[in-house]
This record gives sequence, C-alpha cells and structure tokens, in this order.
Amino acid sequence: MSRARRRDTAPEMELRRRLHARGLRYRVALPIPGQRRRTIDIAFTRHRLAVFVDGCFWHGCPEHGTSPRANSEWWKTKIAANRARDADSDRLLRSLGWTVVRVWEHEPADRAADNVVEALAAMSG
Repeated sequence: MSRARRRDTAPEMELRRRLHARGLRYRVALPIPGQRRRTIDIAFTRHRLAVFVDGCFWHGCPEHGTSPRANSEWWKTKIAANRARDADSDRLLRSLGWTVVRVWEHEPADRAADNVVEALAAMSG
C-alpha cells in the first residue's frame, strides 16, 4: 500500500495533459479548505471547480472495483471509509460553493476532459 501513488498517477497525468492541450490552466493538489490532509486533484480556482480522478480499486468502482480475498473484511471497511471520505469532501466543497467532478481512472482521458470542459462552460455562461 505504501508504494501506491497518491498523486500524479497515470490517469491523472493523462487528463492533465489533455486539459493543458485545450488551453486550460489549473492548480494541482490544492488543499480542501479546512481539511489540510485532503487535496483536490485538479482545481480550477477561479471557477471553483474541483476535479478528482478516482482509482477503481481504492474508491470502489462499481464496474472495475475488486475485493481481495485475503483480509477481505478489512478491505471492505477500508474502501467504504474511502467512499465516505469522498462523499464528505464533495459535501464540504459544495457547501463552500465549489462544483465537483469525479472521474474514474478507467474513463478515456478525452471523455474526462470533455466532462471538465462542459462543467466549466456551464459555470461560465
């Protein structure tokens, strides 16, 4: 577990490349206000748009999430806690006026970038 990347994962980097190629500029690993240990993967601060790239295993993807056989009850609890933390982060950000976009790591980067661009367009006009 300690070797699992927390940021700059391949899906996150690919999405960041696609967004940058579209001329968008953003902040990376921006702390969530009032939550020092939680960060927004990709933040558009001017628009208050928070983008999270969720790993299928760590965040319990309904399509690709797996459950290890060894110590399965512990993992079930761990992933449920991750999902609860995600929901709490979403709630906190929304209460502060942010829009939250969550992307699964298995989503094609172009489609994820389209979702982000659509969210920004909806906020701008």
